[in-house]
Amino acid sequence: MKLKTRLTISFVTILILPFIVAGLFVWGLAKYQISVIEDKYGVTGTEYRNFFRSMKVLNNMPEVHQFIIYAIIVILLVLALTAVGMLFWIYGGIIRPVGKMQQAAQNIKEGNLDFEITAEKDDELGHLCVEFEDMRKRLRDNAEEKLQYDKQSKELISNISHDLKTPITAIKGYVEGIMDGVADTPEKMDKYIRTIYNKANEMDRLINELTFYSKIDTSRIPYNFSSLSVKDFFNDCAEELSLDMVGKNVDFGYFNYVEFNPRIIADPEQLRRVINNIVSNSLKYMDKKRGIINLRIRDVGDFVQVEIEDNGKGIASKDLPNVFDRFYRTDASRNSSQGGSGIGLSIVKKIIEEHGGNIWATSKDGEGTTMYFVLRKYQEVPMNE
Repeated sequence: MKLKTRLTISFVTILILPFIVAGLFVWGLAKYQISVIEDKYGVTGTEYRNFFRSMKVLNNMPEVHQFIIYAIIVILLVLALTAVGMLFWIYGGIIRPVGKMQQAAQNIKEGNLDFEITAEKDDELGHLCVEFEDMRKRLRDNAEEKLQYDKQSKELISNISHDLKTPITAIKGYVEGIMDGVADTPEKMDKYIRTIYNKANEMDRLINELTFYSKIDTSRIPYNFSSLSVKDFFNDCAEELSLDMVGKNVDFGYFNYVEFNPRIIADPEQLRRVINNIVSNSLKYMDKKRGIINLRIRDVGDFVQVEIEDNGKGIASKDLPNVFDRFYRTDASRNSSQGGSGIGLSIVKKIIEEHGGNIWATSKDGEGTTMYFVLRKYQEVPMNE
């Protein structure tokens, strides 16, 4: 029963009950007087009015006085019992739920979120208990998410620190070699300087990845969307990748199966980041003497599908659904030795999804992996439509 209905019934009962009891008292008193008078004085019928006028009957009837006293006592008892009953009725509907919520608030204040609030009745306070329970669950989920986020942040810092230590150590070693005169020929000097430059670029990439991760976490990725020609954009990407593969003992293949040169709405810089992150991940775990990376572009109806295939180590079927999760590691020791922050593919997924696309992967352990993502084609709508 609703709390409003319960209070209304209680108010009406307390308001009307005295009148009902008083009416019953007057009616009972009249009936009692008539019966006593009939028995004591033998008065009946129309003689009552004249009889009451001719004598003070009540003053000469102690039985009536005693009846009035008993009736008043009964009325007071009925009203008292009614008030007590209403009090317990309202107490059961208000005090107990309020007490439960007070205890729940105390638990939350002390940081204890492992409890449950159950609504006993379907009234306003019951609904409040349900909402309080939803709030407790949300607070618990947020606390668990914060703990997980703190754990992941510490892991990220640990990974970045480990990966920065390696190029810094190398840079210090080569600089000391130059200072000590070890690089005593132009060829050695050129080799040392190039190594220092490459290690500095590696450090710059790690710092940029960390900076970009912080922007992802606060939803502040700077997007500059524009209309891009599919053929022109991916031709440029393929040319850059083929140049990067020189000297890495990797065969790069580019296959564009799109015929009518559709356009897409995308941020060219972030889309290049997606492709470079996937390719870098493929190179990192390439275990073949001769690596292969293929870039394929296909027309699939309203979408353009991009496929990046490699012949690397592959991913086990149990790990495949989680490869785009933040900080997920299929092999913690392998990731640590190969370097990397563990957020590259999560960045890729975030960018593709914010372009309105979708990304997934297929793989065979030991044979290689193929990453797929789709982007919707841009279609101009005529003015008359």
